[in-house]
Amino acid sequence: MSAQYIDRPNPPPEKSHLPDYVLELAVASDHKRYLSDKDRNAIQKFRRAADYLAAAMIFLKDNVLLQESLTPDHIKPRLLGHWGTCPGLVLVYAHLNRLLTNHPDLRSLFVVGPGHGAPAILACLWLEESLGHFYPSYVQNPSGLHRLITGFSCPGGFPSHISAEVPGSIHEGGELGYALSVAFGAVLDKPDLVVVCVVGDGEAETGPTATAWHGYKYIDPAESGAVIPILHVNGFKISERTIFGCMDDKEIVCLFSGYGYQTRFVEDLDNIDDDMAAAMEWALGEIRKIQKSAREGDPIVKPRWPVIIMRTPKGWGCTARLGDEIIEGSYQSHQVPLPGAKKDEKQLKLLEDWLKSYRISELIDRQSGKPVDEVSSIVPKEPERRLGQIPEAYNCYSQLDLPNWFEFAKAKDEEEASCMQSCGELFTQVIEKNKHSFRIFSPDELESNKLNATFKTTGRNFQWDQFSRSKGGRVIEILSEHTCQGFMQGYTLTGRTAVFPSYESFLGIIHTMMVQYSKFNKMGQETNWRGPLASINYIETSTWTRQEHNGFSHQNPSFITAFLHLKPAYSRVYFPPDANCMLSTVHHCLGSKNYVNLVVASKHPTPIYLSPEEAQTHCQAGATTWKFASTDEGVNPDVVLCAIGTETTFEVISAALILKKTVPELRVRVVNVTDLMVLSRDHSHALDDETFESLFSKDRSVIVNYHGYASDVTALLYGRNISDRAIVEGFCEEGTTTSPFDMMLRNNVSRYHIAAHAVRSGALGNPKVNIRLQELVSHFMDEADKAKKYIYENGEDPEGCYDVPKFH
Repeated sequence: MSAQYIDRPNPPPEKSHLPDYVLELAVASDHKRYLSDKDRNAIQKFRRAADYLAAAMIFLKDNVLLQESLTPDHIKPRLLGHWGTCPGLVLVYAHLNRLLTNHPDLRSLFVVGPGHGAPAILACLWLEESLGHFYPSYVQNPSGLHRLITGFSCPGGFPSHISAEVPGSIHEGGELGYALSVAFGAVLDKPDLVVVCVVGDGEAETGPTATAWHGYKYIDPAESGAVIPILHVNGFKISERTIFGCMDDKEIVCLFSGYGYQTRFVEDLDNIDDDMAAAMEWALGEIRKIQKSAREGDPIVKPRWPVIIMRTPKGWGCTARLGDEIIEGSYQSHQVPLPGAKKDEKQLKLLEDWLKSYRISELIDRQSGKPVDEVSSIVPKEPERRLGQIPEAYNCYSQLDLPNWFEFAKAKDEEEASCMQSCGELFTQVIEKNKHSFRIFSPDELESNKLNATFKTTGRNFQWDQFSRSKGGRVIEILSEHTCQGFMQGYTLTGRTAVFPSYESFLGIIHTMMVQYSKFNKMGQETNWRGPLASINYIETSTWTRQEHNGFSHQNPSFITAFLHLKPAYSRVYFPPDANCMLSTVHHCLGSKNYVNLVVASKHPTPIYLSPEEAQTHCQAGATTWKFASTDEGVNPDVVLCAIGTETTFEVISAALILKKTVPELRVRVVNVTDLMVLSRDHSHALDDETFESLFSKDRSVIVNYHGYASDVTALLYGRNISDRAIVEGFCEEGTTTSPFDMMLRNNVSRYHIAAHAVRSGALGNPKVNIRLQELVSHFMDEADKAKKYIYENGEDPEGCYDVPKFH
């Protein structure tokens, strides 16, 4: 153990040089003898029982109530779990139960940032009978208790972190930083809901959490619920001091006062239950003052919401020392405090003494396997108000009332329309019809991404701005992708529907958050008790194909690739080629359930290729032959041109027109793919082999012009009978600040590159084309060089570059 920690368990922080009056901003902790003896005794017994169960889950595979002396055979072969945070989580859980019992009108969720605190949460869920409600094998009897303890972190049991299988959970906590933003998202449009959110002091060091403290600035107390954030300061991460653990009270008060909070400390270990009970009642009281003012039409300007700073020792209650090493109150208790208990007699004896200190025989009846009445007395009597059974956490999906998207469709003979502008018009009606169950979360890009039509119906919701507060705005814009994602997760997991539009290059910032959510969604849907959820919906726009003005840093389609590695049953990727297809796709996504949807669209005007009816048919099929751009409607082609993506489709259509004029003897079929997953053989949307061949032929070359990385499509086509005759072009990491068409040229997805590929491939089976092959390829590459030269000489694309292709 590092010398700096010897004899210094959880040392107090050094005093700052801030003046003493700073502490006047904190709320005085007046709590001595706050509880009745009866309530204090019940809470303490609940805590002892839960702490025992949590510790036992980490260590024991038998002798779960210590009915005999511990032996090595009673210890699990693999010790998994994190003890350090458990006593603090149990403390909060117990007092939240008391709050619910004392306030019959209160509904609450418990969001836990320290995800590896699962033993604490599972113990509490078992004690309140929520675990047995959803899992009959975990009922309150000797068998259920044995399974709870011995099955934890073992094959077939609960994992070591909170997950979708855990009742009451809407956040996994596997990747730190998102608990607080998820909590804020959950209370939006839920005026009676109070979410208590514990943020570990290690988690509080993350960038996402640092921004999420601003979440209250987007909560309108007239229409939404509230969050009680509890920062759990126990001083250590896995092997190092935490930033907050080294801050004294004055520093913390200054920080949170600047964020806009009232701060109250819970740190009196000798009277911790009175301290916590008083703090929780204070926090709820402050919330209700703020909400009452807002709901009576006299909102408090920039209200100071409550935050609780809970200081407890790391691993509170476990073995104090192991030889010269300090365990309780140091990083040594972060995970397993006595890792050698199975092989080391001294550690085994220390473990036995630790577990016996809880006097579990006074708390759980050995014959019935049930907690004694005092332990259960603090649990709400109504099951649906218990933290593990509240419907908001698992079964409260509200289907959107969606308008008919045909009302916003464009006529086929209209020259051009923006996918995003059309989508914005659709959103105006979605908002009108779903005033309390639909929101848009955007990182300050709504106007840029051409969704400004939504502001005809709604506004932004930013309570610190005097021009948008208390207006019921459905749009939340905060320049933090992490916070937008967290808001969306909390909002969706409590039954509502959201959309997250963003620049393509920056959605990658929340790549791992999206993956974590997808895993949570997958495991949730594999339980037999979680109800359906609205899909979460990303709209990826301002794409690399039209980010030439911002430069290479903004040219990045990697978020698409991330989707392709998700479980196919829960992921969808769409490339609507025009505004009508965009409307059809977004309408479908908003009504879908249990998916993670990604729509890649253009904000710039593009041709309307398909009528509304044709667009709907095309989107339902996922891929069709575009007869209008093909030779003889695509019959008997020499080559198949496949387009995936808005701008890449335009280039394919342009190439088809060039080929029609320049090489009329070449027979071309144009196929457009709008649902990327139809290409795979392993997806629920996959085309069967017969249908696949009907589109791409049995033996002709296929040229794929794709919006993302070519390897995406190559991987999807694996196993199809096309791999040896397909050429895939896509973004190949070439870009800068240049012109739009130069981006096409640089990445080999221009009409000229497609035309050259077409004649090379078509020449293999068409002697009339073969005899002109060199002439044609040279011509197309020369046209590409001329275009590039013109761009560099004039600073703009050649005239007519974006004229709508006319085939008749």
